[in-house]
Amino acid sequence: MGGNIKVRSLKVKYVNLSDRSGKVVRSEVLAVAENQAGVDLRRGGIVTKGAIIQTPLGRARVTSRPGQVGSISAVLISEA
Repeated sequence: MGGNIKVRSLKVKYVNLSDRSGKVVRSEVLAVAENQAGVDLRRGGIVTKGAIIQTPLGRARVTSRPGQVGSISAVLISEA
């Protein structure tokens, strides 16, 4: 009723990845490594908030809500 628009992402190829120094780079998503929301979400490769994804720079934890925002932001947790 408020006229707000939600943009959902159906397929994701890139992520905005932040490292510990605060530098943000655009990186490719290789796979979903873990998803605490459920085993079936990991098997299906579904990205939700809190999921651990594999990138060329290392593993990263998703901090945004892809089903609500339409893009993925993540924080690097271990380097490759």
